[in-house]
Amino acid sequence: MVEKVVINAPAHLHVGNIDLTGDLGRLYGTLGFTLEYPRTVVSIEKSDKLVIKGKEEENARKYVNESLKFLSIMEAKVKVEVKEAIPKHIGMGSQTALALSIGLGLAKLYDIEADLKELALALGRSTISALGFYSFTYGGFLIDGGFRIERKGKMVPPLIFRKEIPEDWFLVVAVPQKPLPKILRIKAEEDKILESLKPVPKEFSEKASRIVLMQIMPSAVEENIEDFGEGITKFNRLLGEFWKEKQGGLYCDPIVEKGIELMLKNGAYGACQTSWGPTFYGLVKGKDKTEELLVKIRKYINLNGGGFAFYTKVRNKGAKIEVL
Repeated sequence: MVEKVVINAPAHLHVGNIDLTGDLGRLYGTLGFTLEYPRTVVSIEKSDKLVIKGKEEENARKYVNESLKFLSIMEAKVKVEVKEAIPKHIGMGSQTALALSIGLGLAKLYDIEADLKELALALGRSTISALGFYSFTYGGFLIDGGFRIERKGKMVPPLIFRKEIPEDWFLVVAVPQKPLPKILRIKAEEDKILESLKPVPKEFSEKASRIVLMQIMPSAVEENIEDFGEGITKFNRLLGEFWKEKQGGLYCDPIVEKGIELMLKNGAYGACQTSWGPTFYGLVKGKDKTEELLVKIRKYINLNGGGFAFYTKVRNKGAKIEVL
């Protein structure tokens, strides 16, 4: 009999979206990396009453209630504790990791067979981008195929590409503090922004698609970090052209733009902003080079309003689930 379930779920970083035109019947299509760090860790165990504690308590309560409804559990006697949580509002997938960890953990505890895609939809996750969903289920470098326009909100986009990343490739990740208020304002208006978008000229999406199909994907398969890094940088910058009216430039803030330039000049093969930012990151080969770049990026962040930076590997596996 299951008494306790512990789920360790990864964060992720966006590279960007392939198709913002929609003339082929689909929209978005997301590229990105699963991360070893940071992570969300949720413990769920039998109790004499419903207890929710730890980090992210308000959102955790929401996902517990929605999961219980989806799983048809009338009276839950469990203790849900969020022991670690991915930071919010910085483009690293905190809410999808938290929601799926809680939903799947409750299903495991009550020995209920739950379709993970149906669970994600019930929790309001992974309908636009499925990067968080496939980071949770598989890990690695991932590309989803976008959602069918007529099924928006009713489907999880399909996984169309996955590649495990070599052990000696690292990501240096920087989170500057100064742009965060601007990002929070954008996030508060995100639904309105996405609904009001004018279709992108198909030539733009065709260019983005060509970079993905003929540079990013084959160089990932060949483990050619030079071409791969160049491809993700070019692709991410191209997407910045589309979003610059909403975010004020190719990147969300001059701090991010100059930080990306700094990374590319100091050992990064590629560098991108994730989602709306303010997080940006660089792809580096070898631990020594990674540590050298991290020192420079930390100094840069500290001189430009503060924040934090770290390095991590790509996590080539999904969430770790312990049933006790």
